Amino acid sequence: MMKRTFLALAVMLAISPGPGATAEKLMIETFDDRPETRWRFIADTVMGGVSTGEVDFRTENGIAYARLTGSVSTENNGGFIQFRTTLGTPPPNGTEGVRLSVRGNSQRYFVHLRTTGTLLPWQYYQAGFEAGAEWAEVRLPLAAFEPSGWLLADTPGAASLTSIGIVAFGRDHEAEIEVREVGFY
Repeated sequence: MMKRTFLALAVMLAISPGPGATAEKLMIETFDDRPETRWRFIADTVMGGVSTGEVDFRTENGIAYARLTGSVSTENNGGFIQFRTTLGTPPPNGTEGVRLSVRGNSQRYFVHLRTTGTLLPWQYYQAGFEAGAEWAEVRLPLAAFEPSGWLLADTPGAASLTSIGIVAFGRDHEAEIEVREVGFY
């Protein structure tokens, strides 16, 4: 019995992050293993808008990435296109924010987070960033995410996160953003 307990403890230690480990190492996506099974495209057409676009998954120099393109239109109370994934489990305790590796057409884009408290389809937390022409790392602290309405808590908690979306939002424009990593820090 003691031998089994020791073996179980050894296995847990081998697969668990150590006491000094942080969410810095938590990568939820590198787009290299059938990302189309985890990510889906969503446009404002689900609520009557007329924005159009697509997400496709590509490889360049052996590095996989997602590419979101389209036309964002604010007609008919619309104004977004996005690609989103559901998180299988929330990020670990101590998570401070979202980390992305992105490039784009030098426009402003957003990350939308949904939580266990965002029950209605139009509820989310949002933080913006610029996507320049060269690959760059973007770090968005959870404290920088703003709620979409007054019924939500001021800041999303890491333990309550249920999905993450990369979004072209809020104004008429042509979207083109590429993402090769999504993770937490």
